[in-house]
Amino acid sequence: MRALAILAASALAACDLPPPSPERAAAQCEERAQAAQGPTGNITIGTNSKTGGFFEGSVGVSSDFLRGADPIAVYESCVLRLTGQPPIRPPALR
Repeated sequence: MRALAILAASALAACDLPPPSPERAAAQCEERAQAAQGPTGNITIGTNSKTGGFFEGSVGVSSDFLRGADPIAVYESCVLRLTGQPPIRPPALR
């Protein structure tokens, strides 16, 4: 049990990282705001000489989308949380 407590304390200490640059925070939070707009996903269809045809797909839904959060508000609060400052630019949403 003591080893688990030491491991947890070490993990928490490692989280004390400097905040990201405003540009990096804007990029990270822009992705989160885009995910708040609606489901995301991709589809891959192809063929190869060994196995023939194939189909892959994935769908993602963010918790912000499920809560009905405003993507702009998601972006602004994310940047503020990461940097302690308001965003340096508006998000580029699709």
